Amino acid sequence: MTSSQSARHENGVHYFKQGWTLISLPGIRRFVILPLAVNVLLMGGAFWWLFTKLGEWIPAMMSKVPSWLSWLDYLLWPVAVLSVVLVFSYLFSTIANWIAAPFSGLLAEQLEARLTGKPLPDSGIWDIMKDLPRIMKREWQKLAYYLPRALLLFALYFIPVIGQTAAPVLWFFFSAWMVVIQYCDYPFDNHKVSFADMRRSLGSNKIDNMQFGALVSLFTMIPVLNLVILPVAVCGATAMWCDRYRHVYVKNNTDVNSIRK
Repeated sequence: MTSSQSARHENGVHYFKQGWTLISLPGIRRFVILPLAVNVLLMGGAFWWLFTKLGEWIPAMMSKVPSWLSWLDYLLWPVAVLSVVLVFSYLFSTIANWIAAPFSGLLAEQLEARLTGKPLPDSGIWDIMKDLPRIMKREWQKLAYYLPRALLLFALYFIPVIGQTAAPVLWFFFSAWMVVIQYCDYPFDNHKVSFADMRRSLGSNKIDNMQFGALVSLFTMIPVLNLVILPVAVCGATAMWCDRYRHVYVKNNTDVNSIRK
């Protein structure tokens, strides 16, 4: 059975679980260290600061709720906390991804070579650094895609009732989709697949991909586990690329399932 055939039976949950397994593959662990270090330092410090501020921010948000809805406080309070944590998680994970982008690209490259037995032509940290301008341009493309949509969702928070109920749900689904774009982009960009083509490809398996993105988003909000989620997500997204998309863009694709087992 080829990888493209077997991949039809795998969903986003499978690739999320694969990410946790793949970070410990022999020869891959050393490439996990740098993106892991960036995430630990940034996300660890950011979440410590966030939890010192929640006591001020949540009451301020709840003060915007009309008095005739005060009886819903017990429901709206956890929704407000979830909203803040969602926005904060994505903001700082995005900053971490910017800083770690060259190292995450290298991790995706090395893992793909390990899974397929076919190294990329430009292989190694110096080649990745040489491509740094292209990598940073790609991060700007993702930011340009993200910002107008995020600002629209942020505006919903100022609408009474809708802001405290519908907006967090919409934000969660949007964050899940952006997570898919963020982490799948590393293997796609390593093969210089355009941003537009990548989004079209990911959209063809949107439900499965959203499962992957939702799980990564949830784990980004969990203290301690969120410190290691960056390399896990890169590895899971790279496995997804190898199974689902590589054969579309790369000739001589190989079966990666036996290697990963």
